[in-house]
Amino acid sequence: QVKLVESGGGLVQAGGSLRLSCAASGRAFSRYPMAWFRQAPGTEREFVAGITWSVGSAYYADSVKGRFTISRNNAENTVYLQMTSLKPEDTAVYYCAARDQYYSSSAYRKSIEYDYWGQGTQVTVSS
Repeated sequence: QVKLVESGGGLVQAGGSLRLSCAASGRAFSRYPMAWFRQAPGTEREFVAGITWSVGSAYYADSVKGRFTISRNNAENTVYLQMTSLKPEDTAVYYCAARDQYYSSSAYRKSIEYDYWGQGTQVTVSS
């Protein structure tokens, strides 16, 4: 079982930056693929960024490529999402997710492919 806790959300003006953190429990953290998703009111949860296990190869949704950076610190059981050049359309609840599969270097972009979820953190970007 993995418990995920997000933090770092808030209100920011367009063009600003935020860094989200996701703290994970469990000694196997470094073996799991991790990802960030987001969900705005009235919409489906959508993939934002993912990172493979261990040293982590990153991949992104086209809508955030070049603006967001996902990274992981396995020693601290934490995954981050650095968000820059934020836009009002980035407003959503952001969720951290983990896939219960060891040592996978594949990219997983669908929410159904993840087994563990955090409670979410609100990001609001004002125009």
